[in-house]
Amino acid sequence: MNVRPAAREHHYATRLEWTGARDGPTRSYAAYSRAHRITFEGKPPLEGSADPAFRGDPHFYIPEELLLASLSACHMLTYLAVCALAGIVVASYADDATGTMTETGGVGRFSRVVLRPRVTVASGDLEHARALHDQAHRDCFIASSVNFPVEHEPDVRLADLRA
Repeated sequence: MNVRPAAREHHYATRLEWTGARDGPTRSYAAYSRAHRITFEGKPPLEGSADPAFRGDPHFYIPEELLLASLSACHMLTYLAVCALAGIVVASYADDATGTMTETGGVGRFSRVVLRPRVTVASGDLEHARALHDQAHRDCFIASSVNFPVEHEPDVRLADLRA
């Protein structure tokens, strides 16, 4: 008999404030600041803006980058968990993720994200470590929540213990 655990809800909260209002109201598309601050209880704030393509400040975080970072981090955290449960010892992990947003008629949407994790495994089956990226992808909460493809192109290597 396969008994599934009861559904659990997890709740998250942020506060967003348009800090650009201090530079003036939205009198025209070209004239207002896109600056904003996102705060999380008990954590440092994130200073944000729009993509420079949409008149934003390139020195601040933009929502598109934060979405990409969320997908990358979720995959990593899920992968590390499934590896630990499978007895695979991960020594290092880095990801150079890219995302493509397609704009048509003034409306944009992400059309693709590619995660490129580089993983070094200290011990465990290397092929199994590669395969666990598929499980991590299926189990990633964020990837399961978006309506565009999130691909992964992992590079998994065995640690050189001679160094």
